[in-house]
Amino acid sequence: MSKKENKNNFENSLKRLEAIVDSLEQGEVSLEESLKMFEEGIRLSKECLETLGKAELTVKQLTKDLNGKFQQTEFEEQ
Repeated sequence: MSKKENKNNFENSLKRLEAIVDSLEQGEVSLEESLKMFEEGIRLSKECLETLGKAELTVKQLTKDLNGKFQQTEFEEQ
């Protein structure tokens, strides 16, 4: 899967998750439909968290070593 497809899937999943939350907060859907939406929301939430976890692991920071050459190092939060 390409990075663009992965981003689109993440963005689409996040938008759907937001729509589910909005619908559930409004309380205008039946109990049965609420349960289905809740299950879908949990699945989407797990998928989004997994995608974010993978993204966090692949974030790299370019730095120059003493010889002026670029090297990759793990991203460090400040």
